[in-house]
Amino acid sequence: MKFSLGPSLFFWPKNQVEEFYQQAKHSDADIIYLGETVCSKRRELKAKDWLALAKSLASETNKQIVISTMTLLESPAELQVMKRLCENGELLVEANDLSAVQMMAEQKLPFVVGPAINCYNLATLKVLLKQGMMRWVMPVELSGDWLKQLLIEAEQDNIRDKFEVEVFSWGYMPLAYSARCFTARSENRPKDDCQYCCINYPQGRRMNSREGERVFVLNGIQTMSGYQYNLINEIPAMQQMGVDIARISPDSEQALQKITAFRAQLEQAKNYPLDGQEECNGYWHKIAGMSVV
Repeated sequence: MKFSLGPSLFFWPKNQVEEFYQQAKHSDADIIYLGETVCSKRRELKAKDWLALAKSLASETNKQIVISTMTLLESPAELQVMKRLCENGELLVEANDLSAVQMMAEQKLPFVVGPAINCYNLATLKVLLKQGMMRWVMPVELSGDWLKQLLIEAEQDNIRDKFEVEVFSWGYMPLAYSARCFTARSENRPKDDCQYCCINYPQGRRMNSREGERVFVLNGIQTMSGYQYNLINEIPAMQQMGVDIARISPDSEQALQKITAFRAQLEQAKNYPLDGQEECNGYWHKIAGMSVV
């Protein structure tokens, strides 16, 4: 079983991003994803900067480096940026939108299907395999039982060995995307004059219910879970059912330490008590996503 560092979903200053990936280079991650997946207005690093950073990491480490595309595309300019990433010529691409899938299929190149693409059944997996999918990241809201059944069906259909399975295992879950920027709205700014205010919230902006319960984290146009998803106790079961990769989603340098702890689970299978005020694992257990088992 391998462990990946997912693309950073938050807006950080360029020097912080570069420093983070220099540390990630020496982490226990087997795979490193990087690139802007949330908002094209986040231009601390442009497409050429992300590609240069990714190629630099690829040349300096034996880890697999993957460039991730945007999830919600709203303009021809964003399509052009995605086209540039898909045609980089060296790096594996994580497609987070079906237009990226089409671009990779036209080039007859393998790609990763990101968690934002709605793939819930065997029929959809088979379509994506024909397009060139070599790895599938399960949508975050699906359960362990659902995944287990789907992998059994894939085995019965003799396609299980044709793709890797990756599961989002730690971090704030990306739940939804909107053309409206919630972070800008929270500061009474129009989206077209947001002044890039989400850079002031390096772990997103927390949103509580009227009862004071943390419900969501607002991250620009992205709505995330209010609690951090944590499947560290499920690692042995995930390995047994055939999950190939567990993804750690970075919100800070703490994510690099989490990769080490998750990897240790393969040997020690320690039972970690989860903090119900900060963490959740409900989706995996087919209950309310905010809940903890």
